Amino acid sequence: MTLDTIYLRGSVAGILSVLRHSSCPENIVFHFLASHRRAELRRAIVTTFPYLTFHLYHFDTNLVKGKISSSIRRALDQPLNYARIYLADLLHSGVRRIIYFDSDLIVVDDVAKLWQINLGTHVLGAPEYCHANFTTYFTDKFWSDPLFSRAFQDREPCYFNTGVMVIDVWRWRQGRFTQKLESWMTIQKKHRIYELGSLPPFLLVFAGDVKGVEHRWNQHGLGGDNLEGLCRDLHPGPVSLLHWSGKGKPWLRLDSRHPCPLDSLWAPYDLHRHASLLSDS
Repeated sequence: MTLDTIYLRGSVAGILSVLRHSSCPENIVFHFLASHRRAELRRAIVTTFPYLTFHLYHFDTNLVKGKISSSIRRALDQPLNYARIYLADLLHSGVRRIIYFDSDLIVVDDVAKLWQINLGTHVLGAPEYCHANFTTYFTDKFWSDPLFSRAFQDREPCYFNTGVMVIDVWRWRQGRFTQKLESWMTIQKKHRIYELGSLPPFLLVFAGDVKGVEHRWNQHGLGGDNLEGLCRDLHPGPVSLLHWSGKGKPWLRLDSRHPCPLDSLWAPYDLHRHASLLSDS
């Protein structure tokens, strides 16, 4: 997970949910990426979870300086939103597999079940949504230029949400996938082929070559769309993870006393309801 002062409240709720539903919480190791105020963030985690096993890594925002182009929502343009691209480079070499979680979700199942999925030869596993209109994730310029659109040649791409991913870190390093993602970011800066932050590069590199995971592991979109953030219902089927992707975040809606119905499912994990985790915020 990434850590920052704005989303820390959500991160803490996510951590608590993982621990609460794990059959062996003592076996879980958290890896956090942070770019600023790391000492304060470390202190907040240690104070809240005194026995948590975790590592905190520095994400140098210069890695993406000059590579980020504006998107449809300002929050998507923050450098830390791109840190997931550099996980394999930042984590220590002994880490073979990770689960990446966004900071606006809670787990209501044993995370070991997700950890144990068989990736086979795939680098990445995630719930796929093949019914989604894939063309909408890229501009007309992308689809009209065969130099770009041939990226999906010989693949059947499906949308997947990058807020929940199981990643084979060793295969990632061997395949130099960080560099592949960066190359699309460079093309985006020049040609404007998409509008949605760090998601489209992942689609360009991985869509059609993802190990499918049960949809229960990412009931996403609960934050509404990226512009209005309206209330949404759960997708049909069982639920192991609820994800408030989109503009609306449950802690903000609860504080404003205008919550969506499903925000009540997040509230029990909110350890710091109206108090800041950082003393000087």
